[in-house]
This record gives sequence, C-alpha cells and structure tokens, in this order.
Amino acid sequence: VQLQASGGGLVQAGGSLRLSCASSERAFSSLHMGWFRQAPGKEREIVAAISWSGGTTYYTDSVKGRFTISRDNAKNTAFLQMNSLKPEDTAVYYCAARYYSGTYYRLDRLYDYDYWGQGTQVTVSS
Repeated sequence: VQLQASGGGLVQAGGSLRLSCASSERAFSSLHMGWFRQAPGKEREIVAAISWSGGTTYYTDSVKGRFTISRDNAKNTAFLQMNSLKPEDTAVYYCAARYYSGTYYRLDRLYDYDYWGQGTQVTVSS
C-alpha cells in the first residue's frame, strides 16, 4: 500500500487547509485511515482517523470541532479538512493506513498502522 499525502502549506492563524491522502490500494475500502502529526521535538500523535466504511471517526481533543476527516472510497482518497488553524497545529502531517481486521478495532493507536505516507508540512503563522 502506497500513500501520498498532499495539501500542506503556510497559512495564517484562523485559516483553513485541506489535506489529501491518495492510496494505491485497490481495496481502499478495506483500509482504516488515520492522520497523524509530528511537531519538532515532539512525538508523533494521532490527529484523526476514520474506519473503512466511514461510519466511525476519531478526533484528538485538541482538534474536535475544527478538523473533519472524510474519505472517498471511489477515489481511493482520504481527506482532512482543517479549519480555524492555530500556531500549535504546525507540524508535519502524515497519513497512515491499516487493513480492517474484524468488528472490534481501535483507530487511535499509532502502532496499529502498517502503512505510512511521506508527510506534508503544515505551518500556521500567528
């Protein structure tokens, strides 16, 4: 599974960006998708995730109400709409994927994801 993240850039506080993650996997609809971020000197952390069907989503507390994760299985692409951006959102954003493996699953654990994209830089100026 190859993942290609795009859409990062420089934006002022309060602005918006939309990240995209395109997958090479034909069975994209079998993948749970996640967005993670890593700021300088900090560990990589979960931002948001979406289940294979889109029926379940997860958001870390700091982005709830501002970010929206979605997917288009027909286009093999996941998205992260980021609104009301803050300087503390500055980081390299990575998309990640893991295969659906059963009815019970978690979306928020970094080590559960097997495939990673290359990352896209998001910089929010104050």
